[in-house]
Amino acid sequence: MTLTDRQVCLLRSARAWVAEYGEPPSMRELAAAAGISVSTVSYQLKRMWEQGVAIETRGRPSRRCPHCGR
Repeated sequence: MTLTDRQVCLLRSARAWVAEYGEPPSMRELAAAAGISVSTVSYQLKRMWEQGVAIETRGRPSRRCPHCGR
C-alpha cells in the first residue's frame, strides 16, 4: 500500500480535524482543510478505500462493520 502525497495530506488533515473537534470532518470541511476540491476528496477517498485505508466523514456511511470495525 503506497499512498500519494495528496492522500497522505487528506489522512493528516482528517486526523488533525478529529483531534481538534472530536468528530470526523464533512467532505467540504476535509476539502477546505486539505486545500482541494470536494470532487477530488471524493475520488481520493474512494482510491484509499480500495487500498484498505478508510477515512470516515460526517454525512456519509463509513462502510465499516459496527461490530468489528472492518
